[in-house]
Amino acid sequence: MRKFLLLFLITSFFSCERNNTNDILPNIDVNVVLDLNLPEYISLKTPSDWVYVQGGLQGIVVQNTGIGNPNFKAFERACPNNDCTSPMTFDGSLKLKCSCDDSEYSIIDGSPQTAGNYHFAREYKVNQVNENTLIITNY
Repeated sequence: MRKFLLLFLITSFFSCERNNTNDILPNIDVNVVLDLNLPEYISLKTPSDWVYVQGGLQGIVVQNTGIGNPNFKAFERACPNNDCTSPMTFDGSLKLKCSCDDSEYSIIDGSPQTAGNYHFAREYKVNQVNENTLIITNY
């Protein structure tokens, strides 16, 4: 019985995902197609480069991380911890920054980098259809 209980606890621990949901921002449908051959997106072909795109609540920041597959990350620019009317900024470092309260979020996984913040930056799914087309969605 103890072995079963231990196995259950270990399985439960590893099957749990971190809670990176965001209960402050409203849910909206996101479905953005990017053609990386267009001048405004061509920089995304270079690892570590990034762009702002229209979509989401206050825009989306997309970065080519150059790591893994897919090697693109996309995050909502709306601040997840308050009703800030200014979108978060990204300067190519590893953090998104909210101008209303100076809170910061990791561009790697959206985790809060400022003490007292519990909500993650909202990450969108990026599907690389081919070498020149990305589809960004929240479903």
